[in-house]
Parts: sequence; structure tokens; C-alpha cells
Amino acid sequence: MMKTTFLMFCTLLAAGAYGASRAEEAPRAESDTARQTCEKYETGDNKPKWERQPSNQSRVTRHRFSAGGKSFDYTATAGTLVIRDDYDRPIANIGYVAYSRDEHGKVGSRPILFAFNGGPGYSSIFLHMGLLGPKRVIVTDAGPPSPAPYNTTDNEFSVLDKTDVVLIDPVGTGLSHAVCRKKDADFWSVDADVDSISRLIAQFVSDHERWSSPKYLLGESYGTTRAAAIVDYLRAQRSLTFNGVIFLSAALDMEVIFTALPGNERPYATYLPSFAAAAWYYHLVPGAQGPLEPFLEEVRRYAEGPFATALLKGNALSAAERDAVAEQVHQYTGLSTEYIKAANFRISEASFAQELLKSRGRVIARLDARFSGSTQDAREKDAAYDPSLAYLSPPFMSAFQDYYHHDLGFGAEQTYQLSNSVAGNDWNLAHKPLGAGQQQTLVNSTVDLAQTMVQDPNLKVLVLQGYFDLGSPFATTEYMMSHLQIPQEAVSRIQMKYYDSGHMIYVHLPSLRRLQQDLDQFLDSTH
Repeated sequence: MMKTTFLMFCTLLAAGAYGASRAEEAPRAESDTARQTCEKYETGDNKPKWERQPSNQSRVTRHRFSAGGKSFDYTATAGTLVIRDDYDRPIANIGYVAYSRDEHGKVGSRPILFAFNGGPGYSSIFLHMGLLGPKRVIVTDAGPPSPAPYNTTDNEFSVLDKTDVVLIDPVGTGLSHAVCRKKDADFWSVDADVDSISRLIAQFVSDHERWSSPKYLLGESYGTTRAAAIVDYLRAQRSLTFNGVIFLSAALDMEVIFTALPGNERPYATYLPSFAAAAWYYHLVPGAQGPLEPFLEEVRRYAEGPFATALLKGNALSAAERDAVAEQVHQYTGLSTEYIKAANFRISEASFAQELLKSRGRVIARLDARFSGSTQDAREKDAAYDPSLAYLSPPFMSAFQDYYHHDLGFGAEQTYQLSNSVAGNDWNLAHKPLGAGQQQTLVNSTVDLAQTMVQDPNLKVLVLQGYFDLGSPFATTEYMMSHLQIPQEAVSRIQMKYYDSGHMIYVHLPSLRRLQQDLDQFLDSTH
């Protein structure tokens, strides 16, 4: 998830997955007494400062999973892990929750999946309590939530029967913070973030003897930007490879997503099919009352052809051509031809979210156009907030906190941050892929992904996209995947799956069912 327009890119019954109570608990890990302090360093006032040596902390609980016809024992570990630089100096304490199925003698060969949300500046709560963990938050799909109390249910769609799972909170989110000489802000850049999460993954793999395990990486939204860079970083720096990488609501090339860059024409054509999907959902497409996918295929062809040509022609477009393009875009989106021409065909997702239902006094969500909410000022050009985040964040946060403190027994008397807007606003989006001659001013981690797919012939990619996602539009993802500089053999290792949902595919129950089937098939076919 990324700035406001790209957040998330950016997600308890007695007989449930955890059972009525924890069956067994291990004590919290003791601090390392061998080293009591960090290295002495100078503060801003030139006075020496000493800080206690950070130590790994964890709480281990054991449970019984019984949902969706599956039944097995598993262990949950909630904790923080100290990561160190190349000189073995502590630099950050990163929070995680790990789940491992109890199978005697099979730990080293059992698959393990590392996952994170995006923002940047978001913890892993949404993936944790919406898709991957043994508990799932009950939410009202495409509508405002019921008032508290917020409830959870056994997650029959969890992948814990197929793979162990580690949910990661980047520095500045959850309980994760810099230590010793470092500040949280030191990690708020593409490359520093990739380095820190890579160090955590490598450390976790070593600590838990998982080097021989099939390994997977799953990122959502900006987490896909991170994941594409991490698979290349760990391959090159640690010889740690993955069987598969999973992109949920992909956002690898920021220039194809950001509409605020002067002279950048690419986003507008790739956004049009998602705008059309939203208009179709609200019955605003004249004459298009049939199935969604054939309609979108028609819009795709127009966006890639006549519409892209019109954008490229710019001011050379004749008056007759302008009228024709405006009329066709109107037919696909329901926006007025006057608005379309006034915008010079270059409509951002925030403007579209504000405009589509303006006559009804409503604004649609950029992350999931099926959600809509009231608007305070219909005269605004861009949507002032995202109804999907406004509706989903409270139940996810509240249910997670209760689960984290009670069921997992961790995090009490500490402040857990779902999101960090300061990190999102201050994030440095420059990136230098490994081996690249120049630094990118705006990250495009398709370069990293392509390099890995060429050098690692075993890596497979699964791309998961919602049709109603305006933050990571499905046609934008198609563009990214089709412009990887890789041989045809590598192209054949990429799968794309589509859902009648938005950015957080898993909040739509029919899509969640299909999503679990697609994940299961991918995991089964890649090791």
C-alpha cells in the first residue's frame, strides 16, 4: 500500500482453528545476557549514549486446526527478531507471526511462505486476518461494517494445510522498530526496506533450519514491489531462492501506476478497463448489461488501440477525433463527454472515484470500486478518502489486537501500528536494482523480477488481480507482466488469475474461495 492513492498495494468460535483455549504455552524468551548494551554512540548533543542490547522476544502457543474438512495440530509463534548488518551490529527489531504445522521429522522439507502487505507503511494485518492466518475477520463485503463487537471465524481458506506461514511487519509498523544507532526513517526507502526484510527472511530460515524447504514469497500492493526486489536480492546476495512468488494486486512499476507525473501517458490507457468495470458494476454503462469479462475484453482492445493512439497524438488530435474518443469513453465509463474532454482524456483514479457517483453524493473506493461512501463536498476534484479502507480498517485492527494479545499472548503493553502515514509520505521511491548501472528515480522492480526469472529457471510467478481495483488496475498489471525482458520460456512460468473483487480480493467471499483453490494449485505444482 502507497501514499493515499496507493495504500495497500497496496488486508472466535470455540470449535475453531485455535480451539477453545491454548493447549500449551512456552515461556517468553529470556534476554541475551551475553551482551547488555549496544555499542556506545554519540547523540546530537555530543554526549555518549548507551542503549540496552536488543534481544529476540517470542511467545509460542500450540493449537488445533479444524475447519473446512481439515484437521491438524500447529504451532504459532508471535515475536520480534533482531536483524543485524554485515558487521553483526543490531539495526532493527522486526515483528512477525509464524505458523507451522506439527509434522514430526518433516520440518526441513515442508514449504514455508513469507508474506507482507504494502503501503508502504502498512503492517501485515490484512493478509493475516483476511487470507493466510487460521482466523478470518467477518466483514460486510462492499458495504459499511456493523458496529462493534467485531467477530472472527475459523479460516477454512487458510493455506496452513499446504505451507507454513510467516507474516512480517516492516520497520515502523506493528511492533517493528530500529535499534541502536538506527532510526525507523532509515528504513523508509525501497532499497533499505528490501535489505531489512531480506535479512529477516534469511535469519528466520537459518534459525529454524529451513534452508531445504520449498520457499514462497507473497506480497500485496506495494508488497509486490518489495517482493519482486527481494527474490532477486536474496538470490544474488545469499543464494537463497524461492520456488514461487505471488503478487496480489501488483504494483511493480510505479511509473505505469502514477498519474501525477507530467508527460506520462501510460497509466491512462491501462486504467480505462478498470474504470469500465466500476461503471458496469453501478449499471452506468449504456447497453452493457451482459457478463463483465466479454465487456472488459472489448474495452481492453479499445484502450490498447484507438484510445492509446489518441493519447499519443496529444494536441494533434482533430476536433472530430476528440468528439469520437470522448463519446466512446462515455459509453464505457458513464462519465459525461464534457467531463472527459475537460480532462483531456487523462483521468486519474482519484478523480474517477470522485466523479462517477457525484450526482448521488457518493464517492467510490479506489482500492475496491464496489465500496462507496458519502462525500462531504461533491465539488472536489479528487476523492478525499477511500471508503473501503474506512470500512475495513476498524474491524481488522480490533479483531487482530484481541487475537494477538489473547490467543497468541503477545504484544501487551506495546503500541501496535496498523499503518504509519509518516512512513508512507516520506518513503524514498528511488531504487537501484542489483547490477544496474543507474538508479531509478521511481522504482520499477520488474527489472529485478526479470533478472531473477532469467537466472533462476525454477522460479514461478502467480499474479492475482481484482477487476474492481483502481489502485492496482488489472490492465496495468497485464502491461507490467507483458513488458518483462525475459525469454519465452520464462513467460510460460507466469500465471494470471482474475476475480470479481477489488484490491483486497479476500474480503469478497466467492473470490476468496477461488483464491484458495488457485493458491493450493500453485503451491502443489511448484515443489
